[in-house]
Amino acid sequence: KWIAAPAGLDALPVFRTNVQIGAEFKRAEICICGLGHFELRVNAKKVGEDLFEPGWTDYRKTCLYVRRDIAPLLTVGENTIEVLLGNGMFNVVGARYRKFKGSFGEPMLIAQLSLQFGDGSAQAIITDETWKCAAGPIKCSSIYGGEDHDARRESPTDWRDVQIVAGPGGELIEQTHPPIRAMQTYTAVKVTEPKPGVRVYDFGQNMSGRPRLMACGNAGATIQLSPSELLNDDGTINQKPVGSPVNFNFTLHGGGEEIWSPRFSYTGFRYLQAEGAIDSITKLEAEFTCCSAAQVGQFECSDELLNRIHALIVAAMKSNTQSVFTDCPHREKLGWLEQTHLCGPGLLYNLGLKSLYAKVSRDMRDAQHENGMVPTIAPQYTSFQPPWDIFNDSPEWGVAAIINPWLVFQFTGDASLIEQNFDAMQKYADYLTSRAGEDGIIAYGLGDWYDIGPGDAGFCKLTTLGITATAVYIQALDVMERCSRMLNRVLKDFALRAERTRAAFNAKFFNVERKYYDTGSQTAQAMPLALGIVEESNRASVLEHLINDIRAHNNHITAGDVGFRYVLDALASAGRNDVVLDILQRTDPPSYGSQLAAGATTLTEAWDASPRNSQNHFMLGHAEEWFYRHFAGIQIDYSKPPDEQIVFRPAIVGDVRWVRAKYETPDGPIALHWNRDGQRVQIEIAVPADRSALLYVAGETVPRKIGAGVSELEIDLHAAI
Repeated sequence: KWIAAPAGLDALPVFRTNVQIGAEFKRAEICICGLGHFELRVNAKKVGEDLFEPGWTDYRKTCLYVRRDIAPLLTVGENTIEVLLGNGMFNVVGARYRKFKGSFGEPMLIAQLSLQFGDGSAQAIITDETWKCAAGPIKCSSIYGGEDHDARRESPTDWRDVQIVAGPGGELIEQTHPPIRAMQTYTAVKVTEPKPGVRVYDFGQNMSGRPRLMACGNAGATIQLSPSELLNDDGTINQKPVGSPVNFNFTLHGGGEEIWSPRFSYTGFRYLQAEGAIDSITKLEAEFTCCSAAQVGQFECSDELLNRIHALIVAAMKSNTQSVFTDCPHREKLGWLEQTHLCGPGLLYNLGLKSLYAKVSRDMRDAQHENGMVPTIAPQYTSFQPPWDIFNDSPEWGVAAIINPWLVFQFTGDASLIEQNFDAMQKYADYLTSRAGEDGIIAYGLGDWYDIGPGDAGFCKLTTLGITATAVYIQALDVMERCSRMLNRVLKDFALRAERTRAAFNAKFFNVERKYYDTGSQTAQAMPLALGIVEESNRASVLEHLINDIRAHNNHITAGDVGFRYVLDALASAGRNDVVLDILQRTDPPSYGSQLAAGATTLTEAWDASPRNSQNHFMLGHAEEWFYRHFAGIQIDYSKPPDEQIVFRPAIVGDVRWVRAKYETPDGPIALHWNRDGQRVQIEIAVPADRSALLYVAGETVPRKIGAGVSELEIDLHAAI
């Protein structure tokens, strides 16, 4: 049964039951869903390391429960089970900063403990009216605004009867994606006191996370910790770009050293500003909290700038890989969908995210409207009202519902996401078809968000709206055609629709006289090149225009959130990785290098690292795919025939002397290391047992076949060419 706190509590609830175990048991497993978030304790000990459980969902459609083995914490005799609840995304309220205000109801809990005994008997303990509830130590908890904890209230005595309540309505399913954990702990690299009574801790790294406070002081003394990514000129924190106020407040119990971290709130920060009883602080650390998915990729090269760019992007990716892929870990925390497919390859080259992608696909199914529309965010916690309703529906965002399952299949060979989501994918493809105008063009949405044109970053400035939406529609139709054939599903003329739309795109946007698309922007050339829309006779001219525009901007990018991925893809596919390297090695704005020069430690929202914007977004992290797929040349595609699934095509360009990368495939690890000395290149390749790979070097059209194990080759670049 779902249970909730009685009315009148002045703090978040703690639930308790006593369990009498009369005999030795073989197994003790609990299934629990505490909304918004829960912490489970057995005999006063926290169960496990996981944080912010369960994952965020549309709770009216799906509620995730967590399964835990608690046998090591139980004993024969009397045992106490306690559950603390936090608001999370279930109940977004409070007077502090919040992105939106909305609630599925008051915090509530459902759980079942299953005991199995040696004689084959079993016992079940469920949440019901026998449980008790009390006001706990957490007086305020906001997923956006922070958390207040009074340690003097950690042992409540006023236990009351619980309420039996109706659940939020969502189907209870087991959570299978990797949990959130504190993956790294940072100590301050610098501590300052910009004014009396104010101490600022600099942890040297921007992150998603929470403070870990150690303090020793008088009972009732309170320490306030306020996070930020940037500082004001006077050395105090600056919360303006990420929402204000946000703070974490701890009131001491007294009587010795106390250790505390907020349980149900996290944020993005590099700095923590301490006020109040700061002399009580014995140590202050920062915990980097994010998805605990396994690291499956490694990349490094001889160019330290590129290594730093790689680290910059990965830090932002990890910061925003939670139970959804957030846009930022502070002011929004919303699951904007475009980055899940545009930056998807970069994510999947680094982290084992198949199960999280499955969860996000379910979020999209839950969010899909009756007419087939998939909104820009999932779960769709908030709907934008006029004049901002343009943010509700954009093809470049919603198309993730179609592309993501295919992308996971390419990386893992697991077609289950396609099978589970095919009906929703087909429904969205049909919705996009319904949005095409009489000219066959889809021309609505956000376009090439955050491209670099006149004025502040935001809405697309350089490329006509129909370019990006129609191009991703064609991409989606191509994916639907492949998926339909693979699953032996009835084809809904996806190939014919794609062919007609390609023709409409070229008729509308290709300038026959000037031999380029639309306004001539980088995005307008790159997308048709990368997606096979350009007629073969015009490919060379369109590519030349793209390169000329990049050169005219001193090897700088002008493409935004959508277009940049296709710029890199178009150049790499045409063998112009030299141009990509020229872009990535720039250190003046706009560039990755300029963000590093500005002091960024995670990828910033805007190309110019403007302090008015978030300092922790991964939406422009498309270079990560290029590092693995093209620079190192590790290309994985399980949708192809077995002897073509592993391909090595390294880009040996520029002044980079060596590149090394490794990736854990479902068949085992693959790796490539190339080392250049003049025109001689040594290449070391690792291929899993029972597999083979193809190697292309320096523009070769006929591949070399590489067998399982480790192979070493020495190649003369002139001879290869």
